[in-house]
Amino acid sequence: MHDCLIKGATIVDGTGASPRNGDIAIAGGKIAAVGKVDGPAKETIDAAGAYATPGWVDVHTHYDGQVSWDDQLNPSFSHGVTSIVMGNCGVGFAPCPPGGERRMVELMEGVEDIPGTALYEGIEWGNWETFPEYISYLAGRAFSMDVGTQVPHSAVRNYVMGERALRHEDATDEDLAAMGRIVQEGLQAGALGFSTSRTVGHRSVSGEPIPGTFAEKAELLAIGRAMQAVGLGVFQAVPAGVVGDIAGPEKWTTEQEVALFAEVARTSGRRCTFTLVQNGNRPEQWRNCLKIVEEANASGLSIRPQVASRPIGFVTSLRSYHMFQRRETYLKLADLPFAERLAQMRKPEVKAAILKDRDVPPEQLGVMANVYGLLAMAAPAMFPIEMPINYEPEPAGSMGALAAAAGQDIAEYTYDYLTGGDGDRFAILLGANFADGTFSVIEEMLRHPHTTIGLSDAGAHVNLIFDAVAPTYQLTHWVRDRSRGPRLPIELIVHKQTQRNAELFGLHDRGSLEVGKRADLNLFDLQRLQLGRLEVHDDLPAGGSRILQSAKGYLNTFVAGVKTRQNDQDTGARPGRVIRGTALSA
Repeated sequence: MHDCLIKGATIVDGTGASPRNGDIAIAGGKIAAVGKVDGPAKETIDAAGAYATPGWVDVHTHYDGQVSWDDQLNPSFSHGVTSIVMGNCGVGFAPCPPGGERRMVELMEGVEDIPGTALYEGIEWGNWETFPEYISYLAGRAFSMDVGTQVPHSAVRNYVMGERALRHEDATDEDLAAMGRIVQEGLQAGALGFSTSRTVGHRSVSGEPIPGTFAEKAELLAIGRAMQAVGLGVFQAVPAGVVGDIAGPEKWTTEQEVALFAEVARTSGRRCTFTLVQNGNRPEQWRNCLKIVEEANASGLSIRPQVASRPIGFVTSLRSYHMFQRRETYLKLADLPFAERLAQMRKPEVKAAILKDRDVPPEQLGVMANVYGLLAMAAPAMFPIEMPINYEPEPAGSMGALAAAAGQDIAEYTYDYLTGGDGDRFAILLGANFADGTFSVIEEMLRHPHTTIGLSDAGAHVNLIFDAVAPTYQLTHWVRDRSRGPRLPIELIVHKQTQRNAELFGLHDRGSLEVGKRADLNLFDLQRLQLGRLEVHDDLPAGGSRILQSAKGYLNTFVAGVKTRQNDQDTGARPGRVIRGTALSA
């Protein structure tokens, strides 16, 4: 008898094959049959009119702290994700020397905008020092989805070199040998890969680039040789120059970085993946990088650039970051309950004072609160977020254009907009990949045969970026609703969010709806699928806030054959476990 029989679904199996109608049987946590299936089952689901796909595999997340206090793992859980990979961008919490918690938190808070207070209070410090101990800690927990992790460069360099790592000194031969041993131990314990960040935009709260940013080629090749020795893991990187001048002067160009990653891939014999977005200062840089990738892969390497399915957007609201948050008058109101603060801001005299005030910079140079300056400069290029949300807007709908039409300067217009309604309005800056005001670059990246979909940053940038909803967004926008250009085949989008990502990290037991694979799958009504309003929730440890966006239209999500969501609601089941890569990374 089958545990579950799904009848009459439109199956998009993750392999890239065209949709087809059929049934799916689940037994013992695996796909037992696909096609025309009959016979008894403990549960039968009438899926007529619904799509059946593999569960989403999100390979670029930052739940490294959240896994300590949260078994649900939203926002990913609400958007059909069944497997995640965290420990990206070279930051994480293991290895961590005794008493080294503060440094780890300062790195993560600065790079990923996760409130330090939440990390101090929520993480179960003391359960690990080494990376194998961290994996063992994760193995003792249960989640709504499977959780894989990577060995982070900054933590390794800090563990081996201490203060010298913070000063960006070159590693000695002894340092390289020690780092290599730690990486090998982590991979043998089950880490899915090794991650590093090389952009100066990734900084600790102190304002300094994180350890590993300026590591020379010899260090990365030493890591590559360590990976080759054990024959395990993926090399993940954020290259220098990828976001352009907004991050500050870089040591290397992105093209030089991608050529280096190809050398690491050749040395290690392992797969490589890196962040690829359009640099607004050099709009053709990404194409140059793809040419290097094409040549490298043609020579027998396996390099998969991670691309985003929409511009990486910064949002602003009164309950998150905004351009007025460091004004002297506003700082006097900042600790008031939100309703009282909003009432004060609506007073004409308070508005006038805030608009003419000077800004008071935060004491720590690397905290994300410093984004107020960027939000002020970018205000004319931002777009109001209205329901239903237009994710590919025309230039005439920008805040700058609307302010000009209203006869106001941009600061006053933004102030009035944010304080209007119930004070819950958001605006968005459509950043990387939107240089020409269209999604043409994203479309080309998504169609490219060597790319995969990543960069959701789920669990990070909790008050600035909400791209964790991308698995749902790309179905509603790219497959169903896009009007300013061609739509994309559902089988392409599903493939790049499932099988392509699973295979990248050697997770050969999942990612497609094939007999014998894990029964990780989604059932959804594509016509009803939609994203909700942006909402700020004060639900992190120590009262920390984060932006969440709900989804409607997911009928069921299964993890290893267990139903974790039904009709967009949590069933309470927690079948997810830590993914150990040792047995899967061949």
